[in-house]
Amino acid sequence: MQKKLKLWDATMLVMGSMIGSGIFIVSSDMMRNLGSGYWLIVVWIITGVMTIAAAISYGELSSMFPKAGGQYTYINEIFGKMPGFLYGWGLFTVIQTGTIAAVAMAFGKFTAYLIPALNNSAPIFQSGTFKITWIQILAIVVIFFLTFVNTKGLKNGKILQDIFTSSKILALLGIIVFGFLLIKNSHWAANMSFGWDAFQNFGEEVGNNLVPATWKSIGSVTLLGGIAAALVGSIFSSVAWENVTFMAGEIENPRKNVVKSMVLGTTIVMTLYLLVNFVYLNALDRDGIAFAENNRPAVAASEVIFGEIGTVIMAVLVMISTFGCINGLVLAGARVYQSMAKDGLFFKSAIENNRYEVPEKSLWMQGVWASVLAMSGQYGDLLDMISFVIVLFYMITVFGVIYLRIKKPDLERPYKTWLYPVTPILYLLIGTAFCVLLIWFKPQYTWPGFILILLGLPVYWLINRKKTQA
Repeated sequence: MQKKLKLWDATMLVMGSMIGSGIFIVSSDMMRNLGSGYWLIVVWIITGVMTIAAAISYGELSSMFPKAGGQYTYINEIFGKMPGFLYGWGLFTVIQTGTIAAVAMAFGKFTAYLIPALNNSAPIFQSGTFKITWIQILAIVVIFFLTFVNTKGLKNGKILQDIFTSSKILALLGIIVFGFLLIKNSHWAANMSFGWDAFQNFGEEVGNNLVPATWKSIGSVTLLGGIAAALVGSIFSSVAWENVTFMAGEIENPRKNVVKSMVLGTTIVMTLYLLVNFVYLNALDRDGIAFAENNRPAVAASEVIFGEIGTVIMAVLVMISTFGCINGLVLAGARVYQSMAKDGLFFKSAIENNRYEVPEKSLWMQGVWASVLAMSGQYGDLLDMISFVIVLFYMITVFGVIYLRIKKPDLERPYKTWLYPVTPILYLLIGTAFCVLLIWFKPQYTWPGFILILLGLPVYWLINRKKTQA
């Protein structure tokens, strides 16, 4: 593969893939689970520590295996083909494609702020609860458009990624600055006045909106469940940084630049996320964050900062953010399926590069399945189910760093994990606590995603049986 991505491009891919729609939405649900500004900040800091620790740990593996496929390649090389296939299976069926679908739908919904006819028009088709809307059609058009652009060469996808990621970072910085300069009545002190007391709200749903009920104090055990539930949102907003490892075969000096881009990109994004939540706590009171209309605290805060035009500003920002995020996900994901195909674990046609030196058929397979998920309307439920699985695969990969140090200490390591073994162990401890708490308090977030991944086992056995018979 041609080495067309420099350190800047790789960093833009990390940041662009991370920043989608989550940061503009998830803090509402997090506040309902926590009820305190202090705990909201703590959960975002925990997420930041997890994310950066994982990126630092992945750096060692990226320097040892500097080729396309990234996390799939690491798991495959360390633990064997079956675990590698199960990761790739999950990536194609839900993790990558479901995220593409969800972010494309977010693009459509925020576009509807600017074009109300999209929201007001009748469904194109409806049968029972299943319906096809114009927002879904717009989401699919965006997926197909960005897939098409990326089939015309890496340069096109790279340019789009650099432009849109730079734009949304500048826009986020603007929101952060004005979120403190233009606020006349700050709610910061009131939101911090709850201290370390945690509260849970038993709000009721009216139409599509949640309305406040009485905030009730919760004990330390229930607080752990609230933290775990809140982490689902913050972690979902902070994944996909590893997409840059999928592109390692096309990055200049991948042994150094992949790890640099991951650590630099994740550190900048998690700092931005924390500052955006400071803006929410400054602009809105606790109920304003927890019960923002349609769970969009960013829109509510933007209205306070900029007045009526705030909704338009935020809609444009989210459109830029989601468009760039989809491009990054589309660009990177197809390289994994190509690597799987080379190992005989995916459709053979995914191996081929077109005349622009990109895996065109792999890109279209990904785009078509992501569009099916967007059309089905089930992407949101699927993503809730696999947050647990995403963290499990992160943990498996991070554990791989320790495993290789013990089993193969003499392997060449151009980059060694900073503060080893503290960094990978720190991630594994936090990740384990998150998974255990989810199993205990929110099992609906755990077992369905686990079953979904296990469904890949018969597929793997079928593939190997055919290869044996051949």
